[in-house]
Amino acid sequence: MPEAMTITPTEEQLGKVKYNSDGLVAAIVQEEHTGQILMMAWMNAATLAQSLEEGRTVFWSRSRQEVWRKGDTSGDRQFIRKASYDCDGDTLLFVVEQEGKGACHTGNYSCFFSDFG
Repeated sequence: MPEAMTITPTEEQLGKVKYNSDGLVAAIVQEEHTGQILMMAWMNAATLAQSLEEGRTVFWSRSRQEVWRKGDTSGDRQFIRKASYDCDGDTLLFVVEQEGKGACHTGNYSCFFSDFG
């Protein structure tokens, strides 16, 4: 089983994150070993802090209006290996060690399995 690693950001770094009018920021999740993009979800300030403290991805569900920790019900947990914010501060990137069958609730390994054309 992978180990959780905590990340301790500075107040200055956290202050660079820009949340939208709903208090949310986009979070992209990428697999550590392959570089594959697994999913995109939303975080608020509390779930970002929780993710960094616990070393596992924790998101905000817009449809259910509640916190959800990836893998708590499915077992498909994500252990954070690196966390970054983009140049504008409005998108986060989490490099993770993916456990279980994958990231997508449909049963696919990645949420990005549908191509145009």
